[in-house]
Amino acid sequence: MTIPPEILTVPNLLTLFRILCVPILLLLAWQGYENAFMGLLATAFLSDALDGLVARLMGQVSQFGAKLDSCADVSLFVTITVGAWWLWPDIVRREAAYIGVVMACYLLPAIIGYLKFRAFTSYHTWIVKGAVASIGVSLYVFFLGGPVWPFRYATSLCILAAIEEIAITAVSTELHSDVRSLADVLRYLSKRQ
Repeated sequence: MTIPPEILTVPNLLTLFRILCVPILLLLAWQGYENAFMGLLATAFLSDALDGLVARLMGQVSQFGAKLDSCADVSLFVTITVGAWWLWPDIVRREAAYIGVVMACYLLPAIIGYLKFRAFTSYHTWIVKGAVASIGVSLYVFFLGGPVWPFRYATSLCILAAIEEIAITAVSTELHSDVRSLADVLRYLSKRQ
C-alpha cells in the first residue's frame, strides 16, 4: 500500500511529529524526567506553531492536514495532563478545577461537532490559537515554579474558544475547517442565502 503524496507534505509531517512525541512524552513523565519532558514538549509546541504556517506558505493546506492537526492537539493535551499528574501531582491537585475546565474546553466542542457532523471539527479559530499559545506558555511558567495566574487567564481564553467553536457547530449546516472566527462563518452563511 502506498501513501498518497498529498498526505506526505511538510506540514503534515510536522503534525505527525507531534503525534509521535506522545508516547515518548508519556515515557519521560513516567520515568520522572522533568527537563526532558519539558524540552520535548517545547519542540512539540514549536511543530504546532509551524505546521499551519508552513501549510499556508507552501500552498499545502488540506482537510486531511486540519483533521490531523486537531488529532495531534487533543492527543498532546491529554498527554500533558497525564504527564503533569505523574511529574507534578501537587500542582495538578491544586489546579484540578482549572485543568478540568481546560480539558472540557478541548473535548466538549469536539464531541458536539462529532454528534452533529459524525466527524471531528477542526476549526482552528483565532481564539483557539490564542488559547493554545497561552496554555503552552503558562504551563512552563507554573510547572517551573512561577505564578499560577497566567494559567488561570489562559483557562478563560479556553472557555471563550470553546463557546465560539460550539456556536460555529450550532449555526453550521456543513462541516468547516480552518475558519478564523464565528463572524467569518456567519458572513459566509449570509452570503449563501
